Amino acid sequence: MDASTLAHTPARYNSRQGDWLGVSARVSMLIYNPRLIKASQLPTSVMQLADPKYKGSPAIAPQETDFQPIVTSVERAHGQPATLRWLDAIKANAGSHNYPDNETIADEVNRGAAAFGIVNQYYWHRMRAEIGVSNTEARIAYFAAGDPGYVVDVSGAAIVKSSAHQAAAQKFLAYLASARAQETIADPAKSISFEYPIASGVTTQAGETPFSQLKSYPITVAELGTGTTAIALLRKAGLL
Repeated sequence: MDASTLAHTPARYNSRQGDWLGVSARVSMLIYNPRLIKASQLPTSVMQLADPKYKGSPAIAPQETDFQPIVTSVERAHGQPATLRWLDAIKANAGSHNYPDNETIADEVNRGAAAFGIVNQYYWHRMRAEIGVSNTEARIAYFAAGDPGYVVDVSGAAIVKSSAHQAAAQKFLAYLASARAQETIADPAKSISFEYPIASGVTTQAGETPFSQLKSYPITVAELGTGTTAIALLRKAGLL
């Protein structure tokens, strides 16, 4: 990656080695149906999803790559044995509410098939934009500040070494980090991304909690890593 391109994004959201660029960000949260569960009854910690009182309520999508950072965050906070016990418990609590992806969680919660689930914020905003405010019964809520379930992750871009078009690829990534492209991500009238722009100082226009006001668990993108440990734990729990 050209250093001048990387400079458009805060360093904590880029590769430490400078070989990929953070383009946009997303944050994990709860989506819930107020007909089935009150906001005051929601878990305030991701660890509470293992509580037997939530049996039959939570929706999960362990095959969704967005779930891996949450597992990685829990493992960092509580260690592997505790994380595996937690996965076993939420598997039991979710029961049949084990879905293939976050879009399905959002839809199932919205129509009242599940009380609540874990998604990244843009799934709810995107669903509301697609089906309309009047058809969106589901609401969203954050975990407590600093909770391991409250995770900021990034969407990144890189250039494969085998590319025969290195110069053009560098220009494209420079464009992704530019104010023009970031403003497209930020504007719901131009993009259905609903992720947070994180380069060139651009802020979202989608009515979301400002990125600077998020109170996520203090884990870096580098510490989230490749998800290898999370995948191994999900397999041990029989969720993959």
